[in-house]
Amino acid sequence: MTYPSRVPAARSTRPPVVVFATVRNEERDLRAAVAAVLAQDYPGPMVFALAVGPSSDATAAIAAELADADPRVVMVENPTGLTPQGLNIAVQAGIAAQPSSVYLVRTDGHATLPVDYVRVAVDTLERAGADNVGGMMVPVGDGVVQEAVALAMSHPVGLGGGRFHTGGAEGAADTVYLGSFRRATFERLGGYDEHWTRAQDWELNLRLRESGALVWFTPRMRVEYRPRGSLRAVAQQFYKTGRWRREVVSRYPRTASARYLAPPVVAAVVVLGTLVGLVGLVLGSTLLTLALVAPALWVLGEVAAALVSGRGLPLRSWAALPAVLATMHLAWGLGYLRGGPRGR
Repeated sequence: MTYPSRVPAARSTRPPVVVFATVRNEERDLRAAVAAVLAQDYPGPMVFALAVGPSSDATAAIAAELADADPRVVMVENPTGLTPQGLNIAVQAGIAAQPSSVYLVRTDGHATLPVDYVRVAVDTLERAGADNVGGMMVPVGDGVVQEAVALAMSHPVGLGGGRFHTGGAEGAADTVYLGSFRRATFERLGGYDEHWTRAQDWELNLRLRESGALVWFTPRMRVEYRPRGSLRAVAQQFYKTGRWRREVVSRYPRTASARYLAPPVVAAVVVLGTLVGLVGLVLGSTLLTLALVAPALWVLGEVAAALVSGRGLPLRSWAALPAVLATMHLAWGLGYLRGGPRGR
């Protein structure tokens, strides 16, 4: 693969950085994402390597325009359109453009980095002696469903207690959002495993920790994220995520935990209880009909969770929250039960 020519070196006391991302169908958000990277206050050499996958919108044209307008933007093709392949391609392109790079900072085509993001990442890597640092994914909603999804994704009742979702004290972590890496460590581990078209960041952080590297969370790094805006899109996202979590547990059984096993157990009980209860109604069997207690209790639990967690939301979004939580949990659980590595 041929990479763009090198970016001219800049004098600085701060180490060179490659910011990298892979994008596909990001016409709506790409300009803002790139502008946020180029506006960084980092006082050292920096390039932004962008791997562009096959898109059905104007993503490729926008990326080419942005690369032509600023020599710090390096555009390269990602023929597969898959995330881990694109990330590895972007890293290689960024290093080719800036061979002296010391750190690698990941972003997304729909993420808006705060102006101090790269500087805080590098400072934290050096201060903590970490090999990968990251912060919080801060979902921001616009509209009834998206506001409810944003709340669910940042509250323990939605996605559990992961610090990059809900916040917490700075320190060593199992995984972090996006990630900012020491180039030497990233290359030693071979980058992203291209089998993992989802959960590739989690899998890389697992390999980092098992190799003795330090993964570090800091709440100072906050990235705004636009979540899905419809129940159908939420269901598709979490169903695929559940399928890949099953793949993770299959490959790494020691990572199984109550947090990951609860949704599939609940999903199985809810589906089975509903089916048996409906059969009971048809047959007139009181005993079988009692199975409907299980899904009824699940619905009540989701409503109660929404009532507690949704305070502060606009009334319409609060009213949508039970459906959002139920969709997330049930889709994730069904995806886990379905399993298989093809949930792309």
